[in-house]
Amino acid sequence: MSGKHGVVLYGPPAAGKDTVTRALTELDPQYAQFARLKVGSGKSSGYRMATAEQLHALETSGDVVYANARYGNTYVIDRPGLDAAFKAGVPVVHLGQVDGIQALVGGYPADWAVVLLWCSREETARRSEGRGDADTTARLVAWDATREDLNVHAAMAWDLTVDTTTTSPQESARRIDQLLVQRAEVATA
Repeated sequence: MSGKHGVVLYGPPAAGKDTVTRALTELDPQYAQFARLKVGSGKSSGYRMATAEQLHALETSGDVVYANARYGNTYVIDRPGLDAAFKAGVPVVHLGQVDGIQALVGGYPADWAVVLLWCSREETARRSEGRGDADTTARLVAWDATREDLNVHAAMAWDLTVDTTTTSPQESARRIDQLLVQRAEVATA
């Protein structure tokens, strides 16, 4: 693929964003999860940990593409981080807010494939408990917020929708990869 191609995976907690990203990376190592900046505490794996001062510096320089607060932390998609991710390959950005998708697609020029990964609230609870999350209740609150977000943004156009309760991670990855290949072919035609 030529040009800047990226993937946005949107969905509630435990919908499979991490699992599908791993399957994408196994399918083609050019895919890599975008490590958002995280200001706060808790899980640091998969994030670039930052301080409030570093976040303030990014805000001052206009390099925050999107930031949101959840689970008592601030999560940031930053321009320098995206620049580095695109130099390395095809970033896969995980988001749980439609506003975040709109900020990213509108605020960072690239060919973004926007994918809705979905599972039921009950499946989120089952998966969260199954992986030993200590904050399953908070994840169910986030699931409810995601459902409301989808209701508010009912006109949102998805490039691809995948029900992860009936579609394997490998098949999900294959569909996403095929979507990007088709978009690249159209762009070069």
